[in-house]
Amino acid sequence: MIDHITIEVSDLQISKSFYERAFEPLGYRLSFGKEGVFWAFDVGDGSLFEIQHTGSKPPLTHLHVAFRVQSRTEVDSFYHAALQAGAKDNGAPGLRTEYAANYYACFVLDPDGYNIEAMINKPAT
Repeated sequence: MIDHITIEVSDLQISKSFYERAFEPLGYRLSFGKEGVFWAFDVGDGSLFEIQHTGSKPPLTHLHVAFRVQSRTEVDSFYHAALQAGAKDNGAPGLRTEYAANYYACFVLDPDGYNIEAMINKPAT
């Protein structure tokens, strides 16, 4: 399942207003964010659609997709399989406590340079 997708936008305030209005009939609502940096919209089933603007710094990638998996072992397995398939390392599997206490993820860059993540946000079992 897709946990979240993040896209770069040219004007964060215009895009925030646009998505707030466009998502209204779908019942999607603004969930959280940081003024001038990003906004996250709850699009149901625990999934988020995020918009970001990085100002004068170029974004890591223009598109980021995070896949929610069922275990830390799956995060590790995805990471190694992706590297073997030709991805570039963009963050080895591990805890990302800056996101949440139990957020365990890895990041790879696909053949086109997009940031692809596998993640789970549950305590280790």
